[in-house]
Amino acid sequence: MVQQLRKSITALAFFAVSGAALAQAPTAPLTLKPDAPDRYVVVPGDTLWGISQRYTDSPWRWPELWGLNKEEIRNPHLIYPGYVIYLDRARGQLRIGEARPPTSGAESAGTPGSVKLGPRTRSQSLGKERIPSIPAAVIEPFLSRPLVIEPDGLDKAPTIVATQSDRVVLAAGNSAYVRGMGGARQDNWYVFRRGVPLVDPDTNQTLAYEAVYLGTAQLQRAGEPATVVLTSVVQEVGAGDKLVAAGQPQAISYAPRAPDKQIRGRVITIYGSLGKVGEAGPQQIVTINRGGRDGIEVGHVLALYSLGGSVRDVTKARGAADESIKLPDERSGLAFVFRVFDRVSYALVMQVTRPISPLDVVRTP
Repeated sequence: MVQQLRKSITALAFFAVSGAALAQAPTAPLTLKPDAPDRYVVVPGDTLWGISQRYTDSPWRWPELWGLNKEEIRNPHLIYPGYVIYLDRARGQLRIGEARPPTSGAESAGTPGSVKLGPRTRSQSLGKERIPSIPAAVIEPFLSRPLVIEPDGLDKAPTIVATQSDRVVLAAGNSAYVRGMGGARQDNWYVFRRGVPLVDPDTNQTLAYEAVYLGTAQLQRAGEPATVVLTSVVQEVGAGDKLVAAGQPQAISYAPRAPDKQIRGRVITIYGSLGKVGEAGPQQIVTINRGGRDGIEVGHVLALYSLGGSVRDVTKARGAADESIKLPDERSGLAFVFRVFDRVSYALVMQVTRPISPLDVVRTP
């Protein structure tokens, strides 16, 4: 855990693909909570989402709260435990300083010891942890492993064709023989098999397949077939399973923000559940039927809505054409998009007022 916490995490980001420009400014003014603290000291375990939620019920409008411009969102700065956050109520914005007594000439206009969040050069102890946007440990496993594959995406991947001593099921430490590696020099590999289809609930079209993660393997001897040793196993591994080169996530910055266009989509599945069964709560992962081609980007925040059902209007005669009333969709939470594919995306449920279910609606907040 300590080692994990010591990984370098940018203040507005975790591992992700590129962040983009600031979303169009919402028409409604940003509202501060009546009980928002005038001063807050950042502590280990804080996230920028959590800090922002102390001040507003619209934490996805983080850039407005801090008064960041487009360039600052693309190249965010760092916040550490021990920093003090001050609320400028007149401007409705936050300022950040360090937990030290103000010195002569060092006070900014407004709150003693506070400074506007902006470019600066500083020396920072490696023992002090930077504050991430959202809980890092929850999404880290989903950032380096492929989660979605095209319908034929694993057809040409290296394949386990035989097992050590003709074992039916392989465990950690067992060897396997793989065809299709060719001259690959990659030492570390993930083991997958194709999982359930991700079907668009609106069009009934198969958008992709989930990749079922089985474990890890290390190349022991190149060739055709090559020999690999399983280094970890989380599900049964056997002949026919596929290997994908293990990649390294890239630490690229992004800011949480609303999409700059109107998005409407649906929750396809809750990760780890069976098909359309199950419910999601905070810090669970959902798959949605919108991706990069629809304008979804990492860092986008989407509102979740429970589908409104139909009820009978008791004031109408039975069998009347207008007897049935469609109830409106009810807002049920927020989700933070952290990984985007062409036609689907994965989002972390951040807050809920009721459980999230497959087929629920996602929209621009």
